Amino acid sequence: MSTAVAVSELQAEIRRLAQQKNAVILAHNYQLPEVQDVAEHVGDSLQLARIAAETTADRIVFCGVHFMAETAAILNPDKMVLIPDPAAGCSLADTITAEQLREWKALHPGAIVVSYVNTSAEVKAETDICCTSSNALAVVNSIPEEQEILFCPDMFLGSYVKRMTGRQNMHIWLGECHVHAGIRPSQIELLRAEHKGADFLIHPECGCVTQSMDYLASGHISSERTFLLSTGGMINHVKNSPDTDFVVATEVGILHPLQRENPHKRFYPVHTEAVCKYMKMITLEKVLHSLKHDEFVVTVPEDIARKARRSIDRMLAIG
Repeated sequence: MSTAVAVSELQAEIRRLAQQKNAVILAHNYQLPEVQDVAEHVGDSLQLARIAAETTADRIVFCGVHFMAETAAILNPDKMVLIPDPAAGCSLADTITAEQLREWKALHPGAIVVSYVNTSAEVKAETDICCTSSNALAVVNSIPEEQEILFCPDMFLGSYVKRMTGRQNMHIWLGECHVHAGIRPSQIELLRAEHKGADFLIHPECGCVTQSMDYLASGHISSERTFLLSTGGMINHVKNSPDTDFVVATEVGILHPLQRENPHKRFYPVHTEAVCKYMKMITLEKVLHSLKHDEFVVTVPEDIARKARRSIDRMLAIG
């Protein structure tokens, strides 16, 4: 049996079982291509949180990392939320704990805590409002200018937001994703020089390239022919462009929908090793096992879920 046939048969069985169990399969943009293709919805953290909040399915199979499945569980206390591999974590989320956040808050009484959605449920419970890379500016701009802000845990996204808003009363936690830590301005400019005239696309919803956003805001990389675009925005931009080559700052998983929608065009990631190993832990076999055996169930203690939901709902209200 060929690999293509095996994948196709697995996908067909997953779809059949999902329909039988009234389950919705959600997949993050960083997932393996074959997992993205079997999901009912594919998107970034904010898109998937919105879908999770509105689904009528009995089960949510979350093909992403653990904090995302936790968010779905917080938004759906009466539904079964499954993650195909409970070991799929997040190095950025691990850079701050609830205890560390409480200690930081004690040093800045009265400050508003803005946490990147890439955090644990316990951290969200200590947070006033969550954000994603795509709405971080809107979230911070919704807070009165005189109000002190604690922003965690992504120092690159925090630095970008601070530069763009000019907020001097914003303190930033020194956390980073293991993937984007390797991206440097020299790498970006060298690749752009190799592909002169190509548009440079930055994916603002990609936590792995918030560093590139900060480089752009600080002037360390050129703004010429540079575009901050969502996944859908990237697909439309590329589709409507007469150009064939594009340099892209993104986790490489997002190249799959770009290439699928634009098969005759070429994409060059700024960092070919910008791969989230945790996202790639989920396979079709694990998705099928999860559906068959209702494993692994993600639960959040009621008191933590109640507090965390406030910060998530505030994020969703802003957009």
